[in-house]
Amino acid sequence: MAEYHLYCFAQSGNAYKAALMLETTGCDWGSRFVDFFNGETRTPEYRRINVMGEVPVLVHGNTTLSQSGVILDYLAEKTGKHGWRNDDERREVLRWLLFDNHKFSSYTATYRFMKTFVKEPNAEVLEFLGGRMKAAFSVLAAHLADRDWVALNRATIADLSLCGYLFFEDEIGVNFAESYPAIARWLDRVKALPNWKHPYELMPGHPIPG
Repeated sequence: MAEYHLYCFAQSGNAYKAALMLETTGCDWGSRFVDFFNGETRTPEYRRINVMGEVPVLVHGNTTLSQSGVILDYLAEKTGKHGWRNDDERREVLRWLLFDNHKFSSYTATYRFMKTFVKEPNAEVLEFLGGRMKAAFSVLAAHLADRDWVALNRATIADLSLCGYLFFEDEIGVNFAESYPAIARWLDRVKALPNWKHPYELMPGHPIPG
């Protein structure tokens, strides 16, 4: 039996953040497919696992955690990898984790969901979300213009968090190499991490079950 168990599904960028951390740090882990598109996260059984009704959920022994940022923090502590070495580094990593959760993945995930999985999305809402997403992309691109990694001089959980939805490039409809070359170069560095896999390879549920 694996040491870590991750409740996830392939289309979830937030679950991918945790899965990528587990995989690139060489953890002994297994996935438990969550049938999001057929309503599993809304069931009483799943709400007993996570009252928020979301993925990812990480189970490690007697510890059960939800929210990707919390899981990344926990795994950085447990593995001793992709974390920080002092308080100043911790604050910088957390600064970018919070930016990701509040401004970056939040808009990117919602835009992608409406564009890709909603049959008739509201055009005005989609335009608004796309504008907010691209504004967040511009912030990250400017920051990465003269550096290799987001928070520190090495890969951290901030990088794994911010990249969570960006490998769904076709579904987002953004060509990073053309529009945000600094982000494209950074994503290539993420891909060079040990054992990197695309979310559709790393987690179960692609294509979407009928």
